Amino acid sequence: MKKEPIGKLISYIHRSNQKMLTKQLAPYGIGSGGQHSFLKLVLRSPGINQDQLTQELKFDKATTARSVKQLEQSGYIERIPDPDDRRSLLVYPTPKAKEFEPVLQSILDDANKRLALYLSSEEEEQLLMLLHKISLSLAELEA
Repeated sequence: MKKEPIGKLISYIHRSNQKMLTKQLAPYGIGSGGQHSFLKLVLRSPGINQDQLTQELKFDKATTARSVKQLEQSGYIERIPDPDDRRSLLVYPTPKAKEFEPVLQSILDDANKRLALYLSSEEEEQLLMLLHKISLSLAELEA
């Protein structure tokens, strides 16, 4: 087997997975650009601010701003001024988001199952461990 660049394979897998997720989430008014990742984090951490979203998800500020704006327009989140810092906005899930959470989780679980379809459970665990190692090496380089 020809040795392919790791980054190329990871990028291809990511793009393919994002295309499928975009298609599945479109009927719910959730677009591309990782909007589902932002929604998941807001559901998990209500009251998070946009800077924290950016740092946690490793997106740039412009992508975060666009995604938050779109999710707000779609009725999934609301932004409330931070009482401790009027320049900052806190992001909260709406009732619509909370109601949608099990559907979103099901879509994401199905996507994960598709990614690991041809892997044994041991191979899946090994892959996760190796990807975490790669992620750690990148985090060290960024620091």
